[in-house]
Amino acid sequence: MTRPFADPRIAEIYDSYDPSARAGLLALRELILDTAASDDRVGKVEEALRWGQPAYLTPVTRSGTTLRVAPHKSAPIALFVHCQTSLISDYSAEFPAQDRLDGTRAILFDDLSGIDPMRHGWLISRALTYHL
Repeated sequence: MTRPFADPRIAEIYDSYDPSARAGLLALRELILDTAASDDRVGKVEEALRWGQPAYLTPVTRSGTTLRVAPHKSAPIALFVHCQTSLISDYSAEFPAQDRLDGTRAILFDDLSGIDPMRHGWLISRALTYHL
C-alpha cells in the first residue's frame, strides 16, 4: 500500500506517469521511505519537487543528499543521486555490472522487476547518510 502524499502536487506528478513506470517509481519511493525509517540517524524525510520530479531530502538532520525518482530519457524508471557525489561509483564498485547506469547520476530500470530492495536499498541508505 502506498503511503499518503503530504503534498497533492507530488501525487499528481506520480499520477501523470505511465502506469507501468508509476509502479516502479512508487516502489522506489516506498524503498526510500522504508530505508529512512529503519535508520534513526536519517530523521524525517521530506518529499518535495525538484526539477519537477519527486525528491527526497533530510532537512532536519542534513544527513543525506537528495534522491529523486522519475522517468529518464533512456528508461521508464530511474533513481537519481547528486552527480557530484561518489554514490554511483561506490555502488558500481560494490555491485559491478549489476545495473544500467547513467554516469554518476542515476540507476536506470526497464520495469519494476529490476528493483532489488537489498542492492538498491544499499545505495539509498548511503545517500540518506552521505554527510555523516
